[in-house]
Amino acid sequence: MPTLPNNPHLPFGDQRNAPWYGKDILSVSQFTREDLEYIFAVAHEMRIMVERVGTFDLLKGKILANLFYEPSTRTSSSFTSAMERLGGSVIPINEVRYSSVTKGESLPDTVRTLDCYADVIVLRHPEVGSAALAAKYARKPVINAGDGIGEHPTQALLDAFTIKEELGHIDGLTVTMLGDLKYGRTVHSLARLLSLYKVKIHYVSPEILRMPPEIIEELQRKGIEQTEHTRLEEVLPETDVLYVTRVQKERFEDPAVYESVKDAYVITPEVMKAAKQRMIVMHPLPRVYEISMDFDDDPRAAYFRQMEYGLYVRMALLAMVLGKA
Repeated sequence: MPTLPNNPHLPFGDQRNAPWYGKDILSVSQFTREDLEYIFAVAHEMRIMVERVGTFDLLKGKILANLFYEPSTRTSSSFTSAMERLGGSVIPINEVRYSSVTKGESLPDTVRTLDCYADVIVLRHPEVGSAALAAKYARKPVINAGDGIGEHPTQALLDAFTIKEELGHIDGLTVTMLGDLKYGRTVHSLARLLSLYKVKIHYVSPEILRMPPEIIEELQRKGIEQTEHTRLEEVLPETDVLYVTRVQKERFEDPAVYESVKDAYVITPEVMKAAKQRMIVMHPLPRVYEISMDFDDDPRAAYFRQMEYGLYVRMALLAMVLGKA
């Protein structure tokens, strides 16, 4: 397995004075546009290195604790793959119901325990603010992998990186967010991240699943042009990025309400005839009904490439907080 040279003039190596060394990644509000350009540059280098080499020893001897209080396939696997491709090891904790938590252990105590074993902790938890709480008690960096309906910063970073890699730029684009905008933490974080650029955002959803007004007001203060709609056809022809979200059954207390909105929008080849030929369709996955598999072979379908871009972004973040980028 190749070892990268320890050279301060190269993008990788032991750089413990780097600005992200030892830092938590909790919210997209942490990032400036300059931060994003740096993260994307490192992620792009990670992509090149994985394509050329596969795995390398940049984080050899480092250990990641993957602490997931909610089920996850993509995010958990992505962080595991990222750490292992960088030469590190992983403590996987995906079945929290079998752990000491079921005995009544608090989140701070769980985090302080893992602090003794790992160099970085990735946390997914159903409660808003849980990542910030964990970071308060942890001595090692904490990375927020989703806290309830709050934020999912690494997803937003990979989403923005996908747009940059696929379309070459972010400034000047029209982004349409479709589906569950009320409970979808991915669109909350992405909207905030996109506010660092000159974009136009359309929100398309059923009335009961509209984007929270506090997010719209926050972006208004930053001068972002935004519109709300209930019909996709009103904005699809001018859309550069169509970001589709799943209507999340687990967020609804009343099953009847879920049933009434679950099929509100379905992306099919027929629907996409009205869209530009040069644009992309994204989805944080998993999907259920909202994108037909008949559309998967369309070159505009970027959602599985999006997952691959996520690997490179998470590799970049792990290297950054551990002082190697």
